[in-house]
Amino acid sequence: MWIAENWKEFEVIDASAGERLERWGSYILVRPDPQVIWTTEKKNRSWKRINARYHRSSKGGGQWEFIDLPEQWSIRYQSGGLDLTFQLKPFSFKHTGLFPEQAVNWDWFSSLISDRVSSGRPVRVLNLFAYTGGATLAAAKAGACVTHVDASKGMVGWAKENAAASGLSGAPIRWLVDDCMKFVEREIRRENKYDAIIMDPPSYGRGPGGEVWKLEEAVYPLIERASLLLSETPLFFLINSYTTGLQPAVLAYMLGSVVAKTHKGIVEADEIGLPVSESGLILPCGASGRFTADQIHL
Repeated sequence: MWIAENWKEFEVIDASAGERLERWGSYILVRPDPQVIWTTEKKNRSWKRINARYHRSSKGGGQWEFIDLPEQWSIRYQSGGLDLTFQLKPFSFKHTGLFPEQAVNWDWFSSLISDRVSSGRPVRVLNLFAYTGGATLAAAKAGACVTHVDASKGMVGWAKENAAASGLSGAPIRWLVDDCMKFVEREIRRENKYDAIIMDPPSYGRGPGGEVWKLEEAVYPLIERASLLLSETPLFFLINSYTTGLQPAVLAYMLGSVVAKTHKGIVEADEIGLPVSESGLILPCGASGRFTADQIHL
C-alpha cells in the first residue's frame, strides 16, 4: 500500500463503528467511512471534543452537525519541495474539499517533474477531473505547466483559491470548466501533447451540459483517448479510483494494455491509505495506477 504519511496538519486519529476521527489543522471532525466495519473502543479523548460531525442518512446523503467550526479554514502540506496551502469548507456529502490520501501521489510525481525540469526540459501536465486542485498545485509547484480541467465551475474557482493561498497565482496553470472527455477529443484534433496525465474520475457525475458519466462504462475509453495526448517522451500517467469495483489490478491492466503498449515504461498499482494514530493501522482510501516512463526517457 502507498501511504500518505508526511502530513503534519492532518491526521486520522482513530476509526471505529463506521466513522473516522480526524484532525484538520486545529479542528476535529467525525466523518462516516463505510470501510470502517469494526467496532473498537473509542478511547481517544478527542471523540468527545469534536468541532463537527457528519451524520449519514439511511435514505442517502446526510447532514453536518456543527459544534464549533468556521465556515472556512486552511491547512498546509509540506513535504520535499512541496509547500501547499488548502482552503477547507464542509460541504455536500461529508467532504471538506480535499482528499489528503492523494498526498502520496503528489510526492511521487512532483519528484519526477522536478527532476526533468531541473535538466532543462519543460513538462506539460493535463489534470482531468481536477476537483479543488491538489494535484494541479503539486505539479505546478514542481515546475510544470498545468492544464486543469473540471466540469464544475465552483470547484475550479475553489482550486484558484488554493493556488492563491499556495503562492501560485502566477504559475502557468490553465483553468478550464469543461467536460473532460469532450476536452480530450478537442485536444486530439488540435494535436496538442502532454508529458504527463493525471485523472481522478468520479464513480458517477454530470458534465456542464448534463452529460452523464458512469465510471465503469467510460473510464477505459477515456484512458484510450487520453493516451493519444502523450508526448513522444512521456513522464507518467496516473489514474485514481474510489470505486470499489476498480481494484488496483484493474487499473494496472488498463494502463498496461493502453499506455505501456505504446510507450516504454513500467506500470504499478496499489491501494492508497492513511495511517491511524490510535491503532497503528493503515486505513485504505481507494487505489491508484501509475505508468512511469523508462529511465532512459526521463
